Amino acid sequence: MRPTAPVLLCVAALAAASLTACGGGSGGDPDTVKIAYQRTTDNKTRIMDDYLAGIKRQFERAHDGKKLQLVPVQASQADYYAKLQQMMRSPKTAPDIVREDTFLINSDIKAGYLRPLDDKLAGWKDWSRFAPAAKAAAKGEDGKTYGVPDGTETRGLWFNKEVFARAGLPADWHPRTWKDVLDAARTVKEKVPGVTPLNVYTGKAPGEAATMQGFEMLLYGTGKDPLYDPAVRKWVSGSRGFRDALEFVRTVFADKLGPDPADALDPSVDNRVATDWLPSGKLAIALDGSWLGKYWQPGGSRPWPEWTSVMGRAPFPTQNGAAPGAVSMSGGWTWSVSAKSGKADLAWQVIETLQNTDNATEWTVRDAQIAVRDDVAASRKYLTSMPGVDFFTALVKFTHYRPALPVYPQVSSAIRDAMEAVTTGDASVQRAAGRYDEQLKSVAGEAGVTARERAR
Repeated sequence: MRPTAPVLLCVAALAAASLTACGGGSGGDPDTVKIAYQRTTDNKTRIMDDYLAGIKRQFERAHDGKKLQLVPVQASQADYYAKLQQMMRSPKTAPDIVREDTFLINSDIKAGYLRPLDDKLAGWKDWSRFAPAAKAAAKGEDGKTYGVPDGTETRGLWFNKEVFARAGLPADWHPRTWKDVLDAARTVKEKVPGVTPLNVYTGKAPGEAATMQGFEMLLYGTGKDPLYDPAVRKWVSGSRGFRDALEFVRTVFADKLGPDPADALDPSVDNRVATDWLPSGKLAIALDGSWLGKYWQPGGSRPWPEWTSVMGRAPFPTQNGAAPGAVSMSGGWTWSVSAKSGKADLAWQVIETLQNTDNATEWTVRDAQIAVRDDVAASRKYLTSMPGVDFFTALVKFTHYRPALPVYPQVSSAIRDAMEAVTTGDASVQRAAGRYDEQLKSVAGEAGVTARERAR
């Protein structure tokens, strides 16, 4: 993921004709609202398609003469962001409603792509039901709110108990330190040849999965310098925690505990983990998200009835077991209104339909989300929706959020460059971290960076 201009450079082939083919454009019929969202490239997962088809029927029944047009953008996550940003540049191609990743909100606000929703939220009673952290994730630096969150997620360790049994590891595995995680991976490598011991997302191609599920899960577990220091409102360079996180990634791949680098750097590696490597017993441990079970449920893209007994879960530990003992990362998506939409009132009515209690609960359950509304979190349908939902909901107390700032997408890209360099062995940890520091100064400016001591 990169912010507007850099992303568009890498997808210059997405010309206006291509966008028109996607169904963009908020002009034309004043009674039709267009809603853009990602459809995954595996051509199997249709959870969002099915959900929005139901929303379309509800909305059109309740609003006589009005239409909701679905605009699926079939693309990888990074290309979806790029296509969406290009669509929102012009009134001719801009959808009315977009599904927006919270980490892009501030960069898209800065680019003039999103409309603030405070005037709509002021009279919406359901807004009081949303968790403060979820509301904050949808806010811009100007203090205004630019989206309605539809859920969040947490992250931890998934492990295959059958593989663990073959390796002599416990079914109630609960690592206390990073060393415990690596030791278990080494045991699998020794005792169960042919099985990849551990997957940690890394490098450029997997996009934000590498930055967030991989690197930041590690960084925030060090208890050392953060990515961004809100006290001085500056990004941190020369961080010991940054280098320690890179060293963990380097160790996984240098010691051949992870996938072959060619597989790890595959843009579709996250789908391979969920629909092949874990269900087929090819991978022992995955540092991954709360949503994996949705792939394995009946009707998912890779039904796997045995997963509830085969897959174990454990919190990802802090580096050396220091309090609070575990770490997680959370993000999420919002429904936002394009700044170039001429139908903000009608678009808001669609969002109200998307986010009434019944529909919010339905989506949270269907997509294996972690609830951001108190009424959804308390519902029996949610609490009994999937094995492990209580485990991942409990990780919220350990969770961290990405710095939702306009330059974050560029910072994320620089992190992935550093990860890829140590994954492939093209650079040492020290050299990769040094390159990151230089890139950080380039994207945030000298005045936007605070340096920590680098000599260790």
